[in-house]
Amino acid sequence: MRYIPRYTLFEHRKDEALLLARIFLMSLFLIFGWDKFIHFAATEAYMEAVGLPLPTLAAAIALIMEFVVGIAILLGFYTRPLALLLAIYTLVTAMLGHRYWLVDDNPSARIDVMINFYKNFSIAGGLLLLCLSGPGRYSIDRR
Repeated sequence: MRYIPRYTLFEHRKDEALLLARIFLMSLFLIFGWDKFIHFAATEAYMEAVGLPLPTLAAAIALIMEFVVGIAILLGFYTRPLALLLAIYTLVTAMLGHRYWLVDDNPSARIDVMINFYKNFSIAGGLLLLCLSGPGRYSIDRR
């Protein structure tokens, strides 16, 4: 007879783990989304510096995606579709804002940009998992 473990790590605390995952994932978006809100002109200047068309619109989209969507996911409101949308946004941000392959002159700067590029990919993976698993019991969606 084969032994099947009754609980995996966190299985009996799945809802708490999902809440913790939402808090961890959204902390980054909320911190930097708030920064974009209070320093909107600087965000707009950065969007222009990286060559995005319509930098004001790009800055507004970044602010909404990071801060507003971040709060919604933190609260567990429309978690699955917003997590998918934020994952796509995060991948696009990696491709537009962290193009390490264009940084030739400074190896240290290239590594910094590369780290941010792959962090975005990792965060997008976590958001996809959240999209698949849902927010858990401690969420507005659950009510």
